[in-house]
Amino acid sequence: MSPENTKPTPSVADDEIDLIALAKTFWSGRRTILISVLICGVLGFFIAIFSAKEFVATTIMVPSGNDASSKLGGLGGLGGLAAMAGINLSSGSSGGDLSPNIYPQIIASVPFQLELMKTPLTFSGINEPVTLFDYYTKTQKPNLLLKYTLGLPGVILTAIKGEAPVTAVIGDENKPFELTGKQQKIREILTELVSLQVNAKEGFLTLSATMPEARAAAELGQQAQGLLQQYITESRIKKAKANLDFIQQRFDETAQKYDAAQQRLASFRDRNKNVSLATSKTEEEKLSSQFNLIYSIYSELAKQLEQAKIQVKQDTPVFTIIEPITVPMKKTKPNRPMILFIWLFLGGVIGTAVVFGREYVGSVKKQWKDN
Repeated sequence: MSPENTKPTPSVADDEIDLIALAKTFWSGRRTILISVLICGVLGFFIAIFSAKEFVATTIMVPSGNDASSKLGGLGGLGGLAAMAGINLSSGSSGGDLSPNIYPQIIASVPFQLELMKTPLTFSGINEPVTLFDYYTKTQKPNLLLKYTLGLPGVILTAIKGEAPVTAVIGDENKPFELTGKQQKIREILTELVSLQVNAKEGFLTLSATMPEARAAAELGQQAQGLLQQYITESRIKKAKANLDFIQQRFDETAQKYDAAQQRLASFRDRNKNVSLATSKTEEEKLSSQFNLIYSIYSELAKQLEQAKIQVKQDTPVFTIIEPITVPMKKTKPNRPMILFIWLFLGGVIGTAVVFGREYVGSVKKQWKDN
């Protein structure tokens, strides 16, 4: 047999030897792997058991009124692609309107979240509703296992620094909001609890609220939905409402002048029924001219007042609720079987890595000594 035909044989033999060696290494380290799997399994079991339940309440709504729908998805797929690219194709249609792409920023704003902290929520085992702020600062018991393991660095930092006030730049025109440490913590929690997804292509909004109990999740979602509608409505009708208030004030002032002028003219005519003096006629014409002038202004303001009221109605956005908030029937988290499986798998990976790492280190040491 030629040498060329016998060359591949050692390579195959080496591969078989390597596979057998790997199998032997794995088998000899089975105890280490088993211990690693058991430790991680126990850890995963406790994490799965002590992880807080989460219920998610969701609502789907479509904003309408003026060009809100066109800003959200009225241009179809082109509008959605333009929005993702940072281009607002409808920017020139109504400069004072809020784009629906800004709505998530409203949800995350300081004023909105401070209002949301006051939401009364119903929990099992508590006789009276408690606000979201009180629930997370006074009522809810922290998960000790997670607090003093994964959350230990945060506990130490809080103990060292204390609760210093946090000043937010968003606030009144002259006064910023000054938040306490607790309020800032609840804000961070709220960022995880309440979320708003904007589907620019299809033209709808999805608002989700997450809480440890189903009814509380629904109540928080309902409150967030109402607050969002209120904030958007106030922003949309701000200009029209200011115009309405101005016209209403002028109308009320003119109405008083109109009543006074009408009363003066009527009183003068009553006093001078049978008088035919020129001075009386001149005075009557003067009072009549004043009355007619004020009446024309009064009539014009009455028309403008009705137009302003109509404008406010037109500018008021209407949210069509496609899927209303309902009390969720099933929890979304934790998925305990999946958590346990992941930790068991992680234990197997760690154990295997330790076994083969130990084998590799041993072989390196042996080669070092031989050399």
